[in-house]
Amino acid sequence: MPELPEVETTCRGIRPHVEGRALSALVVRNPRLRVPVPDTLPARIGGRILHTVGRRAKYLLLGFDGGSVIVHLGMSGSLRVVPSSEPPGAHDHVDFVFGAHALRLRDPRRFGMVVWQEGDVARHPLLANLGPEPLDAAFDTDWLYAVTRGLRAPIKHVLMDSHRVVGVGNIYASESLFRARIHPLEPAGHLGPRRCARLVASVRATLAAAIAAGGSTLRDFVGGDGQPGYFQQQYFVYGRSGEPCRVCGSAVRRIVSAQRATYFCPRCQRRS
Repeated sequence: MPELPEVETTCRGIRPHVEGRALSALVVRNPRLRVPVPDTLPARIGGRILHTVGRRAKYLLLGFDGGSVIVHLGMSGSLRVVPSSEPPGAHDHVDFVFGAHALRLRDPRRFGMVVWQEGDVARHPLLANLGPEPLDAAFDTDWLYAVTRGLRAPIKHVLMDSHRVVGVGNIYASESLFRARIHPLEPAGHLGPRRCARLVASVRATLAAAIAAGGSTLRDFVGGDGQPGYFQQQYFVYGRSGEPCRVCGSAVRRIVSAQRATYFCPRCQRRS
């Protein structure tokens, strides 16, 4: 699934092409996504100015007068800029047309969504109870230390809980924990201020590096310009089971925790 870096890459890629422009038309070829596209949406936003292109967690937010369109890319979707005259493919379900260009939602598994929120987009149930953004000032050492007190859950599970912090999915949780030298199964409540500080810095550094690299190529993911990301070439542990650790040379291990593959170095990330 596209995670925060992939969605942020898409957001930054499409923003210069469409922000401040009037939507000529919303073309819905197949409304049957995970949440059906509202049949009233084309008439609701057609002709309106797209004032802002933003992101909250793994959701793209397209801000129009009176409300916002929330777009989720699903398991393997993409939203990219194409000539509006370009013939759609079998999995190109929705076009936001802006004159000669369009934002085209491609979603082979139809697990994405395009929904409308009237007024304040933060009130939508998808967004209302989310935790802080990991790149915002609110995600700091004091916050992480406070929110993990008394928790027995593994720290990797906590990083992936969107009610505590958003957008740190499986790949970037594994990579961040390696950078912080913390075992993924370490109980979250065992982390002291020093390790919390290391982990906050590592999460920020990992996500920033991934965004700079255009995210990771996951299934069919491409950014807003149609180009794949290449952060996977920089992975320290994710997907490298049995390969030597880039720091100490030990074999990277793979375990399954909460039904998710977890990768770590047994020497660099020892349990306390």
